[in-house]
Amino acid sequence: MSAPLSQTLLHTARPAGGRAAFLCLGSNLGDRAGTMACALDQLERAGLAITARSGLYETPPWGPIPQGPYLNQVVQVHSPLPPRALLVLALSVERELGRDRSREERYGPRRIDIDILLYGDEIVAAPDLQIPHPRLMERAFALVPLTEIAPDIVVGETPAAEALRGLDVSGIRRITQR
Repeated sequence: MSAPLSQTLLHTARPAGGRAAFLCLGSNLGDRAGTMACALDQLERAGLAITARSGLYETPPWGPIPQGPYLNQVVQVHSPLPPRALLVLALSVERELGRDRSREERYGPRRIDIDILLYGDEIVAAPDLQIPHPRLMERAFALVPLTEIAPDIVVGETPAAEALRGLDVSGIRRITQR
């Protein structure tokens, strides 16, 4: 039996150097905090270095599907992987933790979700990968933990903290420290 993709990816796609990236993790099914911790462990074992992490935030669901609250967290990682390989790794970790994207409704409940919010100052515009995340500046559940660990971060030409001031943050509460 071969090793899971998240354990072998760095051996096949390692460029020199690396970049800082910000990932947003979310979960609203099962042991939310445990699943997110397991995802972070798998990302670290795959070679990403977590350099900053926000607290865990309980947040209202986003989108049209009625569902329970999420836990969200943003981490800054040092990634030796280029953006596409980082996406492949994130999707692999999601699958290993039981997420089946083919069986879920868009914006519906999920055991784990790992989104790439930012990857250095790179801009990627592909059908399956957009960096910066295309809805980042509309989502308080991502901006609150992002600005906790990177209060001065600018997305495009807009400070994330400025975008956050225009969003509804009611219902978002930190439940753990970093």
